Amino acid sequence: MIRLDSISKSHGSQILLVDASMGVFRGEKVGLVGPNGSGKSTIFRMIVGEEQPDGGQVSVERGVTIGYFSQDVGEMSGRSVLEETMAGAGEVSEAAHELHTLEQAMADPARAHEIEQLVERFGHAQARFDELGGYALESRAQEILTGLGFREEVVQGDVGKLSGGWKMRVALARILLMAPDTLLLDEPTNHLDIESIIWLERFLRGFEGAIVMTSHDRELMNRLVGKIVEIDGGTITTYSGNYDFYERQRDVAATQQEAQYARQQAMLAKEQAFIDKFKARASHAAQVQSRVKKLEKIEKVEPPKRRKALEFDFREPPRSGDDVARLETVGKRYGERKIFEGLDLLVRRRERWCVMGVNGAGKSTLLKLVAGETAPDGGRVALGGSVKMAYFAQHAMELLDPERSVVDTLRGAFPLATVGSMRTLAGAFGFSGDDVDKSCRVLSGGEKARLVLATLLYDPPNFLVLDEPTNHLDMATKEMLIKSLSSFDGTMLFVSHDRKFLAALSNRVLELTPQGVHVYGGGYTEYVSRTGHEAPGV
Repeated sequence: MIRLDSISKSHGSQILLVDASMGVFRGEKVGLVGPNGSGKSTIFRMIVGEEQPDGGQVSVERGVTIGYFSQDVGEMSGRSVLEETMAGAGEVSEAAHELHTLEQAMADPARAHEIEQLVERFGHAQARFDELGGYALESRAQEILTGLGFREEVVQGDVGKLSGGWKMRVALARILLMAPDTLLLDEPTNHLDIESIIWLERFLRGFEGAIVMTSHDRELMNRLVGKIVEIDGGTITTYSGNYDFYERQRDVAATQQEAQYARQQAMLAKEQAFIDKFKARASHAAQVQSRVKKLEKIEKVEPPKRRKALEFDFREPPRSGDDVARLETVGKRYGERKIFEGLDLLVRRRERWCVMGVNGAGKSTLLKLVAGETAPDGGRVALGGSVKMAYFAQHAMELLDPERSVVDTLRGAFPLATVGSMRTLAGAFGFSGDDVDKSCRVLSGGEKARLVLATLLYDPPNFLVLDEPTNHLDMATKEMLIKSLSSFDGTMLFVSHDRKFLAALSNRVLELTPQGVHVYGGGYTEYVSRTGHEAPGV
């Protein structure tokens, strides 16, 4: 269906692709992977014609329709969420918008004198909408929006009032409703909660067309894709299998290349030593010349690409008391909406609580109560003796000074630390070389999250309260964070939509539901086994 043949592409002085090729066939589910800036989004843009290759050819089979979801959703306003979702469906969306406008007009007392004409126009518009299959399309749109976490009152509301994250969900819903032959999905799980990710996974598994996607969600990639296309250093390499299989095969290939490179280097060194030793002797001139020609003809094995692994080791945190946090008969409301009533919870030393619950269940509110960011309306929240807490909030990245550089931000947080130790800390969180001098203004969401985590974890706390710490993080940083936190000798209370993170780090589960609060001994894996679902809203 889609082919990239001998593609070359540069952005300024940065070479992205050199003589690279890949193909996408009907029904395939492909994961597109590679380091940040390697050219994944560029490949998407070339497929849909937004960019052209410098060399080679991109071909899409005649008649194949493509739906492209990118992180740049554009402006949305002037329609309801439902209308905006249906807007990509052509004439039927125009008929839906006319129906909605006429409904509002008929409900307007100031236009009561026009009611007969409005009713007549509404009848014609309704008949046209039905003729175009609008009601079936609307039903599918409602189903997709519900799956992506939209409540009914929001679906009918103004799309322009939504936050950027919710507009991303609307853009994703539009693409899914299109039902094209091929879906190009660039980080579709950004801004989704765990319930919506699980719904999306099921939807995409049932999708009969081809899918090419990037994602930092390892579980999603493992369960969904059957082929991995890796872009790295200008080349494209294709692997059959899911993400875990790709990682194993890549490691095997790297080990083999290292061994092959080492053998060739040893042979070259031996030959060069012979040449250097005998080049001045006339008696060995023929042998020397023969070996020189032999070396010139040998096809050199490329040195293996060594991926820099991010590593951060916790220093030993101070020991806290056995009771780390206690909530007693806590009540919390926002206006008329009751979040908690009579909530009791005891967090003990070295427990790792993950908090589960649908949107609006109070997960972030619970963490804010424990962190002292908000006060309960009733009851008591108290930290135990010798507790040194660090709190990562969802809005933490917004608090960074945009004018400060990465290293200056770290030095501001730890004024007594040496510049060298701050640069080492920055390197552990993926800021190497000139990256440490970048201003916070130009950092990506993932880079900002890494910087905030670095400031939290350097001076080791013994109680970590983390609200969605893996949002925006790439897989390498997530792996580093999981590995580091696995050896953390303290207490944790956290919310995450990343199932690998939940399974690797939790040993207690607190589930918030409309029926009440449920506590599960054992971690997320045991919780899934006992409840039969991966999240409360599924």
